[in-house]
Amino acid sequence: MTGLGEQIMFWILAPISVLGALGLIFAKKAVHAALGMALVMINLGIFYIAQEADFLGIIQIFVYTGAVMMLFLFVLMLVGVDSSDSLVETLKGQKWASLLLAFGLAALLFTAIGRATFAPMKGLASINESTGNVSGVAELIFGKYVWTFEITSALLITAALGAMVLAHRERIGAKPSQRAWSERRVLENRNVAGLPAPGVYARSNAVDTPALLPDGSPSELSVSRVLTAREQNVAPERHIESEHDIEHEIEEGSQR
Repeated sequence: MTGLGEQIMFWILAPISVLGALGLIFAKKAVHAALGMALVMINLGIFYIAQEADFLGIIQIFVYTGAVMMLFLFVLMLVGVDSSDSLVETLKGQKWASLLLAFGLAALLFTAIGRATFAPMKGLASINESTGNVSGVAELIFGKYVWTFEITSALLITAALGAMVLAHRERIGAKPSQRAWSERRVLENRNVAGLPAPGVYARSNAVDTPALLPDGSPSELSVSRVLTAREQNVAPERHIESEHDIEHEIEEGSQR
């Protein structure tokens, strides 16, 4: 892809990649940040293919987006979407130290990039005709940069195992039975009849629809805390409005 077609593709996908990168930085939910990063990786693979690096583009989409990003999503699922970060500093002054190191690293990167010089671009046509794109990448991975890739793979495996260890919770005692839960509710005099079921009053039986209390207000105990953390609960206003409409029709019918 060369000429006008490549320019059109770049000016379409480049803003999308920038938006995905900004979503990675400013997204409040970790799942949304991971999806933004996946969007950037897919666009990067398309850029590789447009520059005649077919093998790199396919690997970028299948391996990094399809495998590594799925690993990140699995780690998020293990940790939990409703877990909140602790704001208490375990080490005094760690925030200021991390900010200082971040600014120092940014200054070092900008200085190094500003002094960098690049030779004229040669393209991949000659490499694909002689050595081949796949053979060239294999020579770099398993030759010049073999230890870099091995260390990176070891770090990824260690991160996945660490996430599983942190997310695993050891059960201290025996799992309480249904009789034990019933006795506990009676002793505490809380939810003696059990938690309210979602979608009462035959309006809906969906798990994201909260139950309505006798005064018409929604019950937070009737929906999953995971859906509440994701802000995916259905607001009961439409059911309350339909109740008012039915009452209004009944009143009009009785007056007639």
